[in-house]
Amino acid sequence: MQHCTPEQLALAALREPLPADDTAHLASCERCRAEVASLQRAVDAVAVPQLAAPGPSVPPPPRVWEAIAAATGVAAAPPSAAEGSLPPGPRPAGDADVLPFRSRRRPMLLVAAAVVAGAVVGAGAVAVVQGGDDGEPVTAVALDPLADNDASGRAEVVQLDDGSRVVQVQLDAPALDAEYYELWLIDRDVVGMVPLGVVRPGTQTVELPADLDLGEFPLVDVSVEPLDGDPTHSGNSVARGELDS
Repeated sequence: MQHCTPEQLALAALREPLPADDTAHLASCERCRAEVASLQRAVDAVAVPQLAAPGPSVPPPPRVWEAIAAATGVAAAPPSAAEGSLPPGPRPAGDADVLPFRSRRRPMLLVAAAVVAGAVVGAGAVAVVQGGDDGEPVTAVALDPLADNDASGRAEVVQLDDGSRVVQVQLDAPALDAEYYELWLIDRDVVGMVPLGVVRPGTQTVELPADLDLGEFPLVDVSVEPLDGDPTHSGNSVARGELDS
């Protein structure tokens, strides 16, 4: 059996369309689907929207153009001279400090995240999806804070028109620096656990596995997870609620 290439798995993890043959293989191959789930978990954990937000253009220092000319033998004119592309405002003098680049293409940031972090963050999450406003509510639960944690929210299971189910999560919790929040479904014995993906303070929609029995996993749990590559629950739950069966 010819499995998907690492490049195709990374594209699938980014929810990019694949060639028909790869799409068909992914639908039937548990091994490749598990690898995509692992990469998606990493992408969701490390993708920071602020890093992907467009920022102002930053002119490179003159030595960059000098190095291009020296390496290619072709005179390289800065875009400001050739096209007048620099935004209005003060121009840097001499060797100006170049600010950190903020990509204008979020998919490229996520590809790097999947390649770097996907190998060390375990499998088991499914996609965080956009939208989810259409559909029929199935059940909902309040997420109450555990112990002394300052986290709460609400989770609502919605069945979409195509038959799939999603969890619409509203999380009210402090922002984290070197950790992240993860959403779980847990059985009543708090032994069996299904990771649903990374969540952040605010509102988001998370896809449910197609064959998951909510009666077996009625506890909706939010945990704080360290960036340590361990896919298992950290044991640090900050909010939880039980769905109506």
